[in-house]
Amino acid sequence: MSVRPGSVHSLMGENGAGKSTMMKCLFGIYRQDSGRYFLEGEEFNFIDPKHALEHGVSMVHQELNQVTQRSISDNIWLGRYPKRGPFVDEKAMYRASRELFKRLGISLDPRLKLNTLSVSQRQMVEIAKAVSYEARIIVLDEPTSSLTDNEVRMLFDIISVLRGQGVGIIYISHKMDEIFEVSDEVTVLRDGQYIGTETIENLSMEKIVNMMVGRDLGHRFPPRTNVPGEMHMKVSNVATRYPPFIQDVNFELRRGEILGIAGLVGAGRTELIESLFGARTLESGEIYVDGRKIDNNTEQKSIGNHFALLTEERRSTGLYPVADITFNSTIANVKSYRGAIGLLDDRAMMRDTETQIANMRIKTPDCREQIRNLSGGNQQKVIIGRWLLTDPDILLLDEPTRGIDVGAKFEIYQLIINLARDGKSVIMVSSEMPELIGITNRIMVMSNGRMAGIVETEKTDQTEIFNLAMKYLINSAEAKI
Repeated sequence: MSVRPGSVHSLMGENGAGKSTMMKCLFGIYRQDSGRYFLEGEEFNFIDPKHALEHGVSMVHQELNQVTQRSISDNIWLGRYPKRGPFVDEKAMYRASRELFKRLGISLDPRLKLNTLSVSQRQMVEIAKAVSYEARIIVLDEPTSSLTDNEVRMLFDIISVLRGQGVGIIYISHKMDEIFEVSDEVTVLRDGQYIGTETIENLSMEKIVNMMVGRDLGHRFPPRTNVPGEMHMKVSNVATRYPPFIQDVNFELRRGEILGIAGLVGAGRTELIESLFGARTLESGEIYVDGRKIDNNTEQKSIGNHFALLTEERRSTGLYPVADITFNSTIANVKSYRGAIGLLDDRAMMRDTETQIANMRIKTPDCREQIRNLSGGNQQKVIIGRWLLTDPDILLLDEPTRGIDVGAKFEIYQLIINLARDGKSVIMVSSEMPELIGITNRIMVMSNGRMAGIVETEKTDQTEIFNLAMKYLINSAEAKI
């Protein structure tokens, strides 16, 4: 593929197609076995990311890799601190960060620690860091996966500025609307092979999907074949003790139902399902399952009560990156593999992992592969398979298709519907409104830590959901869409 100065060249393909691997070779993380890279006519092979950055190639990775205990400024200028004599010039670093943020339209105090920011804010910091290197080529790997609509617009404005400065941008995304909005050209990979490059004017969504998956995908969402039954779980007056707060949340979940949770950023969606799973301390509230009051005040008790939680940020809270797929698949259910004298049955663990690899269609050489070597979508499949091995009755899914391509999304949608059809109850948080409308039975809308209402999916639309999401905001300036 060729990237022209001042253009956006999108790179597309299913999970495991080789997009991130190809870019990691470019950026010096991996070494290719064959093939060559050229930058402005000169051949290069970067030995490591520092070498790439120093020569005008920058990359924003799909999974954030930041020093969360340090400030925003420290993260941006790490390895190249401005100095006054032998000491770091904190004032100069602060001024440089402020100037960079002003140029990009980012409203954050560079002195804040990263662990106080939301995922979307941390993503913007990483993008600002890439821009700060004055790179000639910038790779953006799923840059909008954690961004609000307003922040996406801000990113597109930044891309427009960089394009005007002659920067070549390689843009990796699974979001079709973004591809058609920002791209000049699109290259598609499939199973590690080059399929083709087209200008955006010559492409349609159907053609891109066909190039990616090698077949017509048909409908975007599978038919909802699950039929909700009797009440399965009742949540009464739930409120958290520590910020970010949720308060007075009441709802019922039916057996075999898929209940979506919608809301703006900061509305309390993630906080709610983490509270149900015992990952947050409750100030008040009760949870009933099949009419019996349960105590989910720890994650271990929640697992014992047949709950499962798929977290939003899989890298920091869902994976053991240096462990293999077998460990990551069986860790939540490890007690069941203990033998008579307390030793783990390695064969049983591998057997169950191989079964999940086959059932979830996970692309991996074998079950002993380190999970960090898999694509984001295949990592997500491993985590879902992990929870299925615990035989849960209630699944709490936080952004389950984040960073996953259209083909893999369809598979996960079908899996969720199949689980509900088999009598499991599912609560699913998603920032993609078409996704919620496409596969859920009802949608609960959160607003500023409170439940704003529950709507029947087949009788609602995006306008009604947005209006409910605004219900408890003091003024519209607080809304981050």
